[in-house]
Amino acid sequence: MPGTHREKLAQLLSAGQLIKAPGVYDGLSALLVEQAGFECAFLSGGSLSFARFGRPDMGLVCASELADTVAILRDRVALPLIVDMDTGFGNAINVQRTVRTLERAGATALQLEDQVSPKRCGHMAGKAVIGCEEMLGKIKAALDAREHDDTLLIARTDALGVNGFDDALERAARYREAGADVLFIEAPQSIEQMQRIGSAFGAAIPLVHNLVEGGGSPAADIGLLQDMGYRIALYPVALLHTFVPQARNVLQEIQRSGSTAQLREQMLELSDMNTLLGADQLLAAGQTYDNRD
Repeated sequence: MPGTHREKLAQLLSAGQLIKAPGVYDGLSALLVEQAGFECAFLSGGSLSFARFGRPDMGLVCASELADTVAILRDRVALPLIVDMDTGFGNAINVQRTVRTLERAGATALQLEDQVSPKRCGHMAGKAVIGCEEMLGKIKAALDAREHDDTLLIARTDALGVNGFDDALERAARYREAGADVLFIEAPQSIEQMQRIGSAFGAAIPLVHNLVEGGGSPAADIGLLQDMGYRIALYPVALLHTFVPQARNVLQEIQRSGSTAQLREQMLELSDMNTLLGADQLLAAGQTYDNRD
């Protein structure tokens, strides 16, 4: 594979295989994704809001908090990072600053959506979208602000759940014409709609599908997704949707018995965590700079 994370993502897309991108939100989750053999990760705005702030995905994360997280992930993993930048945190000029900041922090691809700010999860009711012309301006502003042409811009429309399927298709077509590198029509309601999206765009531009447990879209088979023309599958909150019930079980056992003894077979130990995180390698690296007698 080529050396940089941007080159890696470009090659993955050109290979034509479906890219599976689990949602991450901190250094540990990103490391686990990398160690599991995935070739791309998705910094999900929902996961970040859930895990770091204990809040729903309703536009409560600010740009600096997102940029700090991108920098932490980039310092820990070499994976291409698709970064959810929500609405760009303001108007077209704000979008430009957001793009520059996230690029410097280490983003590989940036996902920009056309919701009204403050946004909310794409699978929640009550969304609203900005006008198509305003979004076109944001897309052009984002493209002009990129330092690297291979920092991909993913244009997401949430219009399907607001204005209907035809408007979503029309917006997607116009976003592509404006120069978006990847298209993301959020929350299709049926396999038939997904097939129509694939037929309309799949041969011309990479498409994203969001696999949200309990969301409004079908959890399509991966093979079917690829056959329909999709190239990126996001799993934005799969780790957290698994972690929360497990965490509750542990806490309930501690509350009940005051001990984790009954759960030890399901748990790591401190030495396991140190091995996973590379403590020995870090100590060895430190010794190479130790000039003490």
